[in-house]
Amino acid sequence: MDGSRSDWTNTTHDWAREVDLAHLARIRRAPQEFAPGDPGHLVLEVLAYAVDEASGRPGGRCLITLHDDGSVSVADNGRGTDTRVDERGRTVRKPVMATKDLRFFDAPDAERLPDGHPRRGMSVVAALSEWLIHTNRRRDGAWSRRYEHGVPVTGLIPLDADGTTGTLVRFLPAGPLRPPGSLSPEDLTRWTANRPGLEVRLDDQRGAGDRPVR
Repeated sequence: MDGSRSDWTNTTHDWAREVDLAHLARIRRAPQEFAPGDPGHLVLEVLAYAVDEASGRPGGRCLITLHDDGSVSVADNGRGTDTRVDERGRTVRKPVMATKDLRFFDAPDAERLPDGHPRRGMSVVAALSEWLIHTNRRRDGAWSRRYEHGVPVTGLIPLDADGTTGTLVRFLPAGPLRPPGSLSPEDLTRWTANRPGLEVRLDDQRGAGDRPVR
């Protein structure tokens, strides 16, 4: 047990709440404010967490896949999203998808992502996606959860351990954010090159082939 959820220290997200519906609705009302680069910005929001994981750890790897159904997946080999057990024995994963990132969301000096727009957190990706599946592998277990427009629609679904750790996020951007040609492999290649400590590969299954970007 990791103790009472209310006693857990909040570093990036508020452990005390699993879903912030008002926060998600605010994002959905202003897609061009929170994803000004259309789906490319959403990819960079996810990639930023892989960069965080790779910081100070050798051998960081990430694979970005552009699927032929219009969805995108970002997989890394980090430690996996922090997961704890509360005082009632319930498994709780840090609510990165459905609550605000306390470091960036309302910060006027939030870091800029490679497209030049501010980082706001994974909740932007979840809220502006028709669906998102978060698969999480840690040393102490593996789970998957599905979200629709940022709201979880399943519990944590246990997965068989495969000896690896890391995070896989696959999402389908909401219709207005995926006009034809809006997700350019050339832009992604440029934006993801030279990420410190992280080797990034791009797999365009729409016909571009597998290419390293660093």
